[in-house]
Amino acid sequence: GSAANVAAWLTAAGASPLLVGCVGDDGRGRAARASLLGAGVDARLVTDPERATGTCVVVVEPSGERTMFPDPGANEALAPEDVSDELFRAGDHLHVPGYALLREGSRPAASSAIVRARGQGMSVSVDPSSAALLSPAFVDLASGAGLLIPNAEEARVLTGEEEPERAAKRLTERFPEVVVTLGEDGALWTDGHAVCLVDAFGDVTVRDSTGAGDAFAA
Repeated sequence: GSAANVAAWLTAAGASPLLVGCVGDDGRGRAARASLLGAGVDARLVTDPERATGTCVVVVEPSGERTMFPDPGANEALAPEDVSDELFRAGDHLHVPGYALLREGSRPAASSAIVRARGQGMSVSVDPSSAALLSPAFVDLASGAGLLIPNAEEARVLTGEEEPERAAKRLTERFPEVVVTLGEDGALWTDGHAVCLVDAFGDVTVRDSTGAGDAFAA
């Protein structure tokens, strides 16, 4: 899922991420664990004996854009006690995918992690994850994050503002910093006062945008 993508890209970038998640007691869960460990991710994955490992069917259009049909499965089973207090250390960073906050099963764990991270002096970022699942109420769920990383459509849903810069500035009423990703147009950062627009890389043939936002977050 999203968190695993971020962790894998962080490892590729030379960082040492620790991933907390939940898988089922099945072949897909064992394969996911092995894949993450093989990539160098410190994967602290709880095994749920009842739910299957989360699955996502991705349909990719010729343009490279994708549509996802997710079944969270064991992702819903992550509990606050699965995220131990020893993982929260001053100077570290916590990144929370919006999926964990949007789903009722995993929400207590994600919310608790944000509160505990803030209490230990850690920085926190949240990626809203999916415009299709969002409503303006998500800003309350993500409260405590110092950085929100929506794409343009997610920013529009959260604020009602069509223009990305206006949406980003609206979001800084709740979050100290906001980065809105703009696909081929790059990304926009603001703290509500200054604004920085960074272009995307040069000519790139997009074949599959799955996980692009996760790579950006990493």
